[in-house]
Amino acid sequence: MSRLTIRSKFEFTDRDRAGPNKHSSESRRREFSEIYDPFVEQEGKAQSERCIACGNPYCQWKCPVHNYIPDWLKLAAEGRVIEAAELAHQTNSLPEICGRICPQDRLCEGACTLNTEYGAVTIGAIERHITDTAFAQGWRPDLSGVEQTQYKVAIIGAGPAGLACADVLARNGVEAIVYDRHPEIGGLLSFGIPEFKLEHKVIRTRRRILEGMGIRFVLGANIGQEISFKEVLENHDAAFLGLGTYKAMEGNMPGEDATGVYRALDYLIGNTKSLLEMPAGEHSYTNLENQRVAVLGGGDTAMDCVRTAIRQGAKEVHCLYRRDRENMPGSQHEVDHAMEEGVEFLFNVQPLEIIVKQDKVSAVKVIETRLGPEDESGRRRPEPVEGSERDIGADAVIVAYGFRAKPVSWFEEFGIRTNDWGLVEASELDEYAFQTSNPKVFAAGDMVRGADLVVTAIADARKAAEGMVRYLSSGQ
Repeated sequence: MSRLTIRSKFEFTDRDRAGPNKHSSESRRREFSEIYDPFVEQEGKAQSERCIACGNPYCQWKCPVHNYIPDWLKLAAEGRVIEAAELAHQTNSLPEICGRICPQDRLCEGACTLNTEYGAVTIGAIERHITDTAFAQGWRPDLSGVEQTQYKVAIIGAGPAGLACADVLARNGVEAIVYDRHPEIGGLLSFGIPEFKLEHKVIRTRRRILEGMGIRFVLGANIGQEISFKEVLENHDAAFLGLGTYKAMEGNMPGEDATGVYRALDYLIGNTKSLLEMPAGEHSYTNLENQRVAVLGGGDTAMDCVRTAIRQGAKEVHCLYRRDRENMPGSQHEVDHAMEEGVEFLFNVQPLEIIVKQDKVSAVKVIETRLGPEDESGRRRPEPVEGSERDIGADAVIVAYGFRAKPVSWFEEFGIRTNDWGLVEASELDEYAFQTSNPKVFAAGDMVRGADLVVTAIADARKAAEGMVRYLSSGQ
């Protein structure tokens, strides 16, 4: 065994976990740009060398797309980023995006064998380093060996599910045409995730790559309005639905419809379109400069809202969450970032009412909670503490309780069944994975599973695309 091999086996004992350089909290409060600098080549190599290449790589199995993480870490450690990027794309259609926005602390890095004693390998930052570097060096998918078929598939929705489906179809010789109502691809990647997490130029690069694979985008097209779904089915051999979940969940409390109360997604989309100088459409721009802001919720969308309000110059920003920090559903890294940037978290408080004075928000009435027994999801249920009510002053309230499905009007006409929650019925266990009750229509992502992670939508959509290829090949 060579000295180099011995050193690489135990590199984690000599080299600490280190992430890329993070901008200061003071500068971040004024920037709508990614808060991390990219790894330089030597940093990427050095951190990749910390991987011990477990015989049973927990990181790989915890990842919803089951990335070959130890393998591309080894390639990165050897400086072979083109090969690493090629390997990353075998399991993930959007690795440069997952490297930026996945909650690695809950997924791959949380499962890293080194996590407890030595600090997990910085998998997310290395994934970003690999793909960004490979793109800059000219890497593009090699489809020269793909045999083109006569099949043509319509993909409705250019979010992560739709893009992942198109990627896999193109690699199987199926023509993919992606329709979306927005003027740019990405869905919530482009409009719902602020640029301090994911800069829009990353999406534009991915669009060029997908178009280079022969994927065609028809944007500004609302299926069911400008183009009928009947026309879509008549002109394509199959259709994929990747419409996501956009209907905001409400708190059902007094004052929720008052002036100064905003829905999280409307607020985020309006801000992003303003920064990108795009037409606002149905999402008007809301500026919270010099206002006291209260954000209700504890997920990643709530973190996006509090951090956006800080950058708009809000006077103070509070995040109100009914459980403790340990039980927050979002990434703990995002909570850390928000705290560093000046957000104040109020844990174990349940909003009861939005208090309105002179037709405008003036405060949020809350009650303190304590955690009781676990609920059906396995999380401890918050229980109100009698007599602990108090008011928290606010000029603006953003409701960030998550999203649910909103079935479109033409589902019933085309025999696309939904369940009691409005989610499309499509099982990954069927012969043709994620096929709906209309054999010609497949669906995956949040509109089937419910609001979840981007990487989960990618994983499901890739399986759906494989199911579509089998269906088309069967001649049914």
